[in-house]
Amino acid sequence: MSGIRGSRGARGNAAGWALFACACAGAMAVAAGSSRKADAAGGRYAVVDTIHLGGEGGWDYLTADGAGRLYFGRSTRVQVLDLKTGKLAGEMVTVFDLETLAPTGRIRIGAWNPDAILYEPVTHRVFTMNGGSGNATVIEGATGKIVGNVALGGRPEFAVADGRGRVFVNLEDSSAVVAFDAKTLALGPRWPLAPGEGPTGLAIDTVNHVLFSVCGNGKMIVLDAGSGRVLAALPIGNRTDGAAFDPMTKLAFSSNGEGTLTVVREDSPTKFTVVDTVATASARCLRQRPSARAHGRPCCPRPS
Repeated sequence: MSGIRGSRGARGNAAGWALFACACAGAMAVAAGSSRKADAAGGRYAVVDTIHLGGEGGWDYLTADGAGRLYFGRSTRVQVLDLKTGKLAGEMVTVFDLETLAPTGRIRIGAWNPDAILYEPVTHRVFTMNGGSGNATVIEGATGKIVGNVALGGRPEFAVADGRGRVFVNLEDSSAVVAFDAKTLALGPRWPLAPGEGPTGLAIDTVNHVLFSVCGNGKMIVLDAGSGRVLAALPIGNRTDGAAFDPMTKLAFSSNGEGTLTVVREDSPTKFTVVDTVATASARCLRQRPSARAHGRPCCPRPS
């Protein structure tokens, strides 16, 4: 595991944040940043640690919990990393118990190419974004029962919830964001992302109702989550596949497969500035750790 530490931050400091990155060769990188005040200055980032995980199979998304564990998907399983010890805590498939990591069941969604998966806190439902089927499958979190599907009118890539019962989805093939109601499943507005093309990662500021959509043509499109109005179109790195937003520092991130991490500051709910570009090992995805404001980013070695 490699770590990047901010110039004023310290590992484990509650005032800082950290980034985690997983390489195709089986290594996890850690990146830590400093407080918002320090984020305005330069020279904040440096690699501090690397943990080798091993194992075969590709990867895509990852997530973290408040107990200090990082979960990342491989081709045939999910691996769990204990962030305190830097050791693998277990592996599991499909639905599993967070305490024991034991599988508890499987859910056949009957859709093609499920990609991102989202838990919506108001309805306690789980949504799978099915790229090949162009829809989202709706699962009751308490029972594991499928209760419906939402036709999205495009190929979904990633989704976020606003904490008020609405879900926003990036549509990769039509370069748009679509919203739907998590309870009624009614489809809402569809907003174009021009000049952004081929959106992948999506993040949200739930306080100021702002969406951050990172696109394959090297742009981060910032939208008003209420009206769909484009607030900014910012330059990011190439081959992006992940976005995150830190509500405490008001920083948005784009992890780019070219080998960079773009950092964007939310100066106000309508003003946004690129404040840093950090070199990475071709990281494409990232995740924020709830308790320590950490981000995880699986990455591949740069092509030769």
